[in-house]
Amino acid sequence: MKRKLLCLGLVALMLTSVLAGCSVNGATQGKIERAKDELVLAIGGEPDDGFDPTTGWGRYGSPLFQSTLLTRDNDLKIIKDLATDYTISEDGLTWTYQIRQDVKFSDGTPLTAADVVFTYETAAKSGSVVDLAVMASAKATDDYTVEFKLNKPQSTFLYTTAALGIVPKATYSSDYAQNPVGSGPFKFVQWDKGQQLIVEANSYYYGTKPAFNKVTFLYLSEEATYAAAKAGEVDIASIVPSLTSQEVTGMTIKSVDSVDNRGISLPYLKSGSTTSEGYPIGNDVTSDLAIRKAINYAIDRQKLVDGVLLGYGSEAYSVSDGLPWGNAATEITDGDVAGAKKMLADGGWVDSDGDGVVEKDGVKAEFTLNYPSSDKVRQSLAISVVDMISPIGIKVNVEGKSWDEIYKLMFSNAVLFGWGSHDPIEMYNIYYSGNAGVETNDPTFYKNEKVDAYMNQALATTDEAVANELWQKAQWDGQTGFSTLGDAPWAWLVNIDHIYLVDDRLEIGQSRTEPHGHGWPITANITEWHRK
Repeated sequence: MKRKLLCLGLVALMLTSVLAGCSVNGATQGKIERAKDELVLAIGGEPDDGFDPTTGWGRYGSPLFQSTLLTRDNDLKIIKDLATDYTISEDGLTWTYQIRQDVKFSDGTPLTAADVVFTYETAAKSGSVVDLAVMASAKATDDYTVEFKLNKPQSTFLYTTAALGIVPKATYSSDYAQNPVGSGPFKFVQWDKGQQLIVEANSYYYGTKPAFNKVTFLYLSEEATYAAAKAGEVDIASIVPSLTSQEVTGMTIKSVDSVDNRGISLPYLKSGSTTSEGYPIGNDVTSDLAIRKAINYAIDRQKLVDGVLLGYGSEAYSVSDGLPWGNAATEITDGDVAGAKKMLADGGWVDSDGDGVVEKDGVKAEFTLNYPSSDKVRQSLAISVVDMISPIGIKVNVEGKSWDEIYKLMFSNAVLFGWGSHDPIEMYNIYYSGNAGVETNDPTFYKNEKVDAYMNQALATTDEAVANELWQKAQWDGQTGFSTLGDAPWAWLVNIDHIYLVDDRLEIGQSRTEPHGHGWPITANITEWHRK
């Protein structure tokens, strides 16, 4: 029998914060007293496709139910999890992992090398966002040793093994995503789609035991989440900047740094070609380097942070600000309208007819910027950016559309995208020319042979420090690169802080810099949480 839903009046919550009559452990109204070992979270993150790591679950944050070979600590350094040791051959083609011998899945069955092999083979065949094309084979050389063979050296395989949760070979089936079994700190109990998810502590977990036996994730609208926080119904609530102005009794705002960035793709090629599906490629305005650079320099990113995000964020100059493979030297002095105008004039863009829009060779500096119509923050960013670049003589038409529409237009129109990962492969996906037009990868059709070479070298080395230096050179080596100093096929805007209301009675320890907002990145250190 399914457990009864928490008495939240979920639909009513969207209209009112009055929760009279709702009770937990006998308490009514006001602050709800829950059992010390129970948590209620309203932090979004309900996956459309369920909780299967082999199809992408856990890619942007903790998989919670499953364990990974490696993981990250609170400083984002790679550490061991299931693996007790690993080695990489000199040629970078053979990766060997020794795994713990004391691990059990939440159903009590042992986790062995066979489960690891099965997971990676299943993920490789899934055709999902889990990219294992580089893996030639995975083999269990004994019960607790796994050997991966790669088609070519790829340094970022390290990060794959820190993200892909392990599933059980014996019980994995087509409905696994709806009823997952894993070896993580919590086990799946019940999922009422669109309403709530209930998990309980995994008694077989080999790591630090969580202080909470039961955690309930509520899936609410922004308004309902805030109302639930005010009513004392949740321990943590994820909120947007516009809801930070009022205090909530018994809760404190916690702002967590992120690499959850927003940026504008600027089509790199001239118009005239199409994809294999017939979608147009290229734009005669954004294909001009002077246009792309002028946009980047005219935008005042701090004003976007202050005005749109109400201070909850930071300026973004790349897709990897502050990460080990980011290049701090590519940060520019922005908000420079005069400098941007000069760049346009030097590039041959002039306002010949006095209408306020510059032109070159008969082409007006006018293009369309699309954003997902359901995203109010992106809408506000788009409108603000238009206001910032209009004075330099560039006219941008802002249009909100569905993702289905955007996918057909993104190779010829500018798009306000969101990215942000703890893996440099995301940089490769966005800028490597061989990825052009593959799903949302390299939507600008950017190509620079030297940049491609740097990224190929970064993938080929087995030395993480050397790889990071090569990723940095791909951004700017002093002469070329994909950053604003170089080809500038993107105009990065802001990194968005993730904002939470946290119950004053709850200690959640050191939060990690969080990736793009899918899943539950804040729960990555949930085994450290406890009641004060």
